[in-house]
Amino acid sequence: MQYRKLGRAGVDVSAISLGTEYLINLPRDHVVSVIHSALDHGINYFDLFFAQPEFRDNMGFAFKGYRDKAMLAAHLGSTDQNGQYERTRDLKLSMELIEDFLRRYNTDYVDVIYLHNSDGQEDYDLIMNNGFLDTAQKYVKEGKARFIAFSGHTASTAKQAVESGYVDILMFPINLTNNAIKGRKELLNACVKHNVGLVAMKPYAGGKLLQKDQLMSLEHYQLGADKTNMEKPSDITPIQCLSYALTQVGVSNIIPGCKTVEHLDEALSYFNATDEEKDFSNVIEYFQQYVEGDCVYCNHCLPCPSEIDIGQTIRLFEMAQNGITSEIRSAYDAMKANASDCVQCGSCEERCPFGVEVISKMEQADKLF
Repeated sequence: MQYRKLGRAGVDVSAISLGTEYLINLPRDHVVSVIHSALDHGINYFDLFFAQPEFRDNMGFAFKGYRDKAMLAAHLGSTDQNGQYERTRDLKLSMELIEDFLRRYNTDYVDVIYLHNSDGQEDYDLIMNNGFLDTAQKYVKEGKARFIAFSGHTASTAKQAVESGYVDILMFPINLTNNAIKGRKELLNACVKHNVGLVAMKPYAGGKLLQKDQLMSLEHYQLGADKTNMEKPSDITPIQCLSYALTQVGVSNIIPGCKTVEHLDEALSYFNATDEEKDFSNVIEYFQQYVEGDCVYCNHCLPCPSEIDIGQTIRLFEMAQNGITSEIRSAYDAMKANASDCVQCGSCEERCPFGVEVISKMEQADKLF
């Protein structure tokens, strides 16, 4: 394992750390196997934003006896609604869930407390001025948290947080698809200037970069371009994705989501990869424009009143455009709710940080399946 400084927090973090979103709703023994394998390989930073009780109980069990080897990152503003992720701005509820985190993880403190998933000026002003920042600072003063962090997807908003002086760490998407996003270069430079640790999330763009023969239908808003299809190379590798993210200015560590020990091993193979295997120069030319409207399956659009797992539905729909295999069909049919249950309320589109036309995708998925 290689380690890097996490900005002014001053701690050493594993260059490849772990996002845990793909471990939700899995059996405890499976969760434990992935977490213990990560710890055995020297991974010491874990992002833990899901609030579902079963997920927290499983994680608490997995980290039992390993607390001194793991940096745990909790999120102030993440909750669940009937088993689905939901961002909340109910401060009392958010505080209750941090206390719940401490109980279920059997710990007196979290290493990193995030001001969770903030995009846009209105929401930024809310969390910075209406109790969320004050609460995070209170947790640090009380010893219940070590560092304050900020997570979001909008470069201009994230840059304000970095320059505010209140934030030690930023979590932001860094991957090939947003290579040329407006303001990203300035954001990364600001992290360096202010010595704010940068945790790179979504290095695989929600897995989309690893899909084979993927013709991506995207909305190009940059320069007023019309809707178009972008054909990416079919052979982008996990190593290329991780190499790209780790070479970006200011990046302290990356948190790929790994569902299995095999996925984890695949990511960690980066450290033994050759320079040729790490070289992403042959694919970067495909991503010179930032594209809005591209789903990365993060599920920040939830909760859905029809209880649709929107990210999974869009993922299966986009995979199925290259042919509906029996595996894709089985996965779609096994969902509690699917695209046909969409009531087109539009709440998902309001929450989506990437401008995805969710309703349209639900209609297309329903028609395809």
